[in-house]
Amino acid sequence: METIHVAFFLLSLISLPNHASANLEGDALHTLRVTLVDPNNVLQSWDPTLVNPCTWFHVTCNNENSVIRVDLGNAELSGHLVPDLGVLKNLQYLELYSNNITGPIPSNLGNLTNLVSLDLYLNSFTGPIPESLGKLSKLRFLRLNNNTLTGSIPMSLTNITTLQVLDLSNNQLSGSVPDNGSFSLFTPISFANNLDLCGPVTSHPCPGSPPFSPPPPFIPPPPVSTPSGYGLTGAIAGGVAAGAALLFAAPAIAFAWWRRRKPHDIFFDVPAEEDPEVHLGQLKRFSLRELQVASDGFSNKNILGRGGFGKVYKGRLADGTLVAVKRLKEERTPGGELQFQTEVEMISMAVHRNLLRLRGFCMTPTERLLVYPYMANGSVASCLRERPPSQPPLDWPTRKRIALGSARGLSYLHDHCDPKIIHRDVKAANILLDEDFEAVVGDFGLAKLMDYKDTHVTTAVRGTIGHIAPEYLSTGKSSEKTDVFGYGIMLLELITGQRAFDLARLANDDDVMLLDWVKGLLKEKKLEMLVDPDLQTNYEERELEQVIQVALLCTQGSPMERPKMSEVVRMLEGDGLAERWDEWQKVEILREDIDLSPNPHSDWIVDSTYNLHAVELSGPR
Repeated sequence: METIHVAFFLLSLISLPNHASANLEGDALHTLRVTLVDPNNVLQSWDPTLVNPCTWFHVTCNNENSVIRVDLGNAELSGHLVPDLGVLKNLQYLELYSNNITGPIPSNLGNLTNLVSLDLYLNSFTGPIPESLGKLSKLRFLRLNNNTLTGSIPMSLTNITTLQVLDLSNNQLSGSVPDNGSFSLFTPISFANNLDLCGPVTSHPCPGSPPFSPPPPFIPPPPVSTPSGYGLTGAIAGGVAAGAALLFAAPAIAFAWWRRRKPHDIFFDVPAEEDPEVHLGQLKRFSLRELQVASDGFSNKNILGRGGFGKVYKGRLADGTLVAVKRLKEERTPGGELQFQTEVEMISMAVHRNLLRLRGFCMTPTERLLVYPYMANGSVASCLRERPPSQPPLDWPTRKRIALGSARGLSYLHDHCDPKIIHRDVKAANILLDEDFEAVVGDFGLAKLMDYKDTHVTTAVRGTIGHIAPEYLSTGKSSEKTDVFGYGIMLLELITGQRAFDLARLANDDDVMLLDWVKGLLKEKKLEMLVDPDLQTNYEERELEQVIQVALLCTQGSPMERPKMSEVVRMLEGDGLAERWDEWQKVEILREDIDLSPNPHSDWIVDSTYNLHAVELSGPR
């Protein structure tokens, strides 16, 4: 008996550090909760009596029950931050954007040495930027824009060699903008609307410094004959037209001004052999020859996929880096270069862990190419329907993570890009998977990029049959809610493993549209028949029902009744789904009682199973 007690005591000692760490982190987060005003009860699950905070909503932990992510963006929180957050030693993502948090940024955040992303933008923070943030040696994304921060920019930030995205715009910062270290990569967009900042990257020389002298005008080299037969075009002159400037608002205006002020940074259409490597922030201009070599002359054997925007090729750069090169089609005439470059720059500013990061581009008189990181695990569609026998199928936890990650990426495009980006072709083939099977939304922004000759109103309907929202098909007008519809269909692809539109289903007298097929099975109470056979029975039925509920809410006929993507994120995290589903059920029952057609203009829909019986899926049990 004594031996058992000793063993239990030793086991307790072994497990003590992890429990102590978890409790310490839980205490810190609970202290934060106490200081924040939470009108929507977003933090209701933050119960300090639990062993650790890993079961709390909006908190993500690693396998050792240590907090690695806190997601509280766009939650209408107010109050202030607490120094206690500095104990979250393994924290990688601190997302507190789009709230009304006040007070200073705690200097203790400099202790979060594993931090990758610090997003505090669109709040009401005051005071200086802490010098201690320069200790965040792994930081890649630092966004403090749209606050009321004062003082100078700490020189310590220039030592963060990993920094890829910096946004300090729309504050009250003063002093000189550093131009050394990592800061040498950033454009005026990062510092815009800080009237007291000075230095070469701004329009204001610092006191005591010599006035800016413009560089000599660029004189293009004489035409050179090339094997490709491309002639050398002249320089792109002038600034951004007033209409485009108004369209893209302040960031685009600042960007265009920067290009106009520095003639030697203006891009030129030149043959592959003469194409300079121009760096714009972290965005690189590749030469056509460089991409031809990387892809073996755009060989068919390197094609990764084909889509509405063109072919995608696998490539290997000279330094060995694998990339995906998208060769845009429909672009065979000169013109629109400045508009194209502005659009490319705006796409490159959309940076989120669940968005495919644009690495660079190439532009010649007849070619438009975009360069992205290579995604090792392909797309969700390929993993669902084209995987080799040796590759295991996507398991249920991975599919849930894909659903949440892609929702977060789309929410960022809709709510945190200025101007907002509407994807217009959300589907499993455009959700890519990195080496860790983390969801990465691809092809965003390309619809507008391909319509660069048009005005801000795009007349062409772009999308894939089965994913296109009814109002987009009938009117040609897209919105965030058209993306929500496509996302809902993508969820059904994740659950069923099937295509959104498949004529093969006709062989079994089934609906060709996936949405109608799913609704038909639910109406017949055949839930198990719609689940991907690859999952077998290795899934939680309650979780499956919840994801189906989210999918049906997203694919309602009326765009007004669909949730926003930010709401979808919360529902997938377990916040608000039961209430939203209950509300939807009541509306459906009412519609059936009065025999009201919910979408009279959608006569293009193959089936009319929109009025799905509300009792087919139970709410969360």
